Parts: sequence; structure tokens; C-alpha cells
Amino acid sequence: MAVEHLRARGVRDLARVTLFSDGATVYECTSPEEIVDLLQGGQGVFGIAVSNAMQEISGTLHEFPAERADGVQIEPSVPDELSERRKARRTG
Repeated sequence: MAVEHLRARGVRDLARVTLFSDGATVYECTSPEEIVDLLQGGQGVFGIAVSNAMQEISGTLHEFPAERADGVQIEPSVPDELSERRKARRTG
């Protein structure tokens, strides 16, 4: 439910959002005043600024190898040791 709510907001709106959670509920804050109101209760919360997380995740996603939507396997141009071991195990 919360993920669908965030998807509906769009990327531009998400850049202004800071998410907080007290372990039971997730709170969406878009202004310093909302953050102060939330923290006045004195409970411990965990917060994450969505815009910073989006930038970090976007950079990380560019580092992942591509994967085809049709399920066709693409052999990596430079095989790693683990994939070589798996390939050897499959072929016997």
C-alpha cells in the first residue's frame, strides 16, 4: 500500500519526501514543520531522505548487468569465477 502511494506521487514529488518509521507506522514528511511535529512526540524513529536514496540507487542500478525481459540468457563478455564453476558443473 505504501509503495503504491509513493509510485503514484511521481519522481519529482518524491525528491521532496522524507520517510520516517517508528517500527509500526511509516510517516511521509514534506516539510521541516512536519518533521518537527512528528518528533515532538518523543518516540524514536528512523528516517530516510528519498531524494538522496534515489540518487544512490540510480547510480547503483547502472552498475548491474542487463537482464532481458524475454528471459533469454546473455553470456557475460568477461565470465567470473563463479559462473565458470557453475558452467563446468552443468556440463560435467
